[in-house]
Amino acid sequence: MNNVLNRQIREVLRRHQQRAPIYILAIAHDLGINVYSAIGEGLSGMIKKDSTQGGPSGYAIVVNKKDPSTRQRFTIAHEIAHFILHKDAIGDGIVDDALYRSGLSNKQEIEANKLAAEILMPWNLINKAMDEKINSIKDLSTIFQVSESAMSIRLGIPS
Repeated sequence: MNNVLNRQIREVLRRHQQRAPIYILAIAHDLGINVYSAIGEGLSGMIKKDSTQGGPSGYAIVVNKKDPSTRQRFTIAHEIAHFILHKDAIGDGIVDDALYRSGLSNKQEIEANKLAAEILMPWNLINKAMDEKINSIKDLSTIFQVSESAMSIRLGIPS
């Protein structure tokens, strides 16, 4: 990724990470990615190049409308992470099932999950909440609108 694009993405993320919860749809919009809710059973989401439904970037994310909102939020962040980190591998689509398995390497999936967590649960906001005596995984997950499992993983606390 070139430095200009990298700076633009960092600026979009920084602008949207001022308070929790992170508005993930606004990040997608600012990156030029359209987000749709439609996928059927067994699939969490996908990102693909799409000249008709893609946003200004030419990419679209589709999430499973049956998943809980916390799961949809993480899926959108995960697909945005693929857009940022693995754009050259997207092609006609990266499809992630309920276990976030796609045609990509485990390394790329781990990278996407890690960046998704950083997008939705930035340390500066977690630390701020903890400074305000909000310390339980349940309360933090509510504030950040993520699952307790995702917050637990982010904090490094086995669930």
